[in-house]
Amino acid sequence: MTRSVPLRRLLVALLLSCTVLVSATACGDSGDSGSATGTGVSASVSAASPSASTDKQRLAKTRFVANAGLAAGATYQWIVKPYRAGTFKKGADGRTFALVKAGLAGGFAYNRLKAATENAKGDPLLSKAVAPLTAGIESLKGMATKLRNGQAGEGDIGAFESVVDSIKSAGRSAGAEVRDKVPSTSQLTG
Repeated sequence: MTRSVPLRRLLVALLLSCTVLVSATACGDSGDSGSATGTGVSASVSAASPSASTDKQRLAKTRFVANAGLAAGATYQWIVKPYRAGTFKKGADGRTFALVKAGLAGGFAYNRLKAATENAKGDPLLSKAVAPLTAGIESLKGMATKLRNGQAGEGDIGAFESVVDSIKSAGRSAGAEVRDKVPSTSQLTG
């Protein structure tokens, strides 16, 4: 005797299997269109999607502005401003705390500037404007340690300020206005 399955159960089973397939497709893609995923569907969907590169290009300026703004805000708030106020000088009140914060801000700013240059690669005009600045950004790599140890001088602070101003200027020339956005202390510590 053959027992028929009610239509409701078939619809529920079909709906659940489609949901699993769609969620596996959405979550399984690592962003690399050539990678093989567990389902095999994800790679072909992302490779065939014409809007994937369009979205990346459209959001490139937005991401650039956000990352460059955070770097500029951290540099000004916790490096340039305390230096000009004399907080980094020996014997100044709060010197140790200011130096630690400056070191964290230096590392954070370097990280955000690197991210901003990566974001700029998604927009042709922005990419051309930012490309000459990569050497200046790389020169800031060890600056966080110098700041933290109290070894940074006027030239070091000026280098940070110069690189940030150059990034802001490059963004402005490519139609991506960068405004300082001061990150929270928890963002600095990651």
